[in-house]
Parts: sequence; structure tokens; C-alpha cells
Amino acid sequence: MKNNIRINRLIKDYSQEQLANIVGVSRQTINALEAAKYVPSTVLALKISRVLGKPIEELFELEDKD
Repeated sequence: MKNNIRINRLIKDYSQEQLANIVGVSRQTINALEAAKYVPSTVLALKISRVLGKPIEELFELEDKD
């Protein structure tokens, strides 16, 4: 699964740590998400979407291999 979390996080001027604190996960989780090494739960994806002010479809995209 591809995602645009990093770009949208930087637009909002959040560090990984700040975003992690807001959505209630570790900085390592945000790092893993941005590196496409971790697929978030629905709840986490919705929280990130709300905080970044973007629809989920703009943050996450399925790849052909998914």
C-alpha cells in the first residue's frame, strides 16, 4: 500500500513525533507507515486522515500487488 502521509505531514508542519502523539502511536509507527513497511488499522488511518485534513483516499492507495 502506498501512502502520502509524509508529504501531508510536512505540509501541516508536523514532525513524526508530533503526529504520533496526536494520533496516539509511537514515532516509530509513523516512520514505518511512511516507509510503507506497516499497514495501519482502519482506526489509525481514520485518525491520521482527520488530523491531516485529507480524505483517506488521498492518503492511502492500493498497489496492484495488494
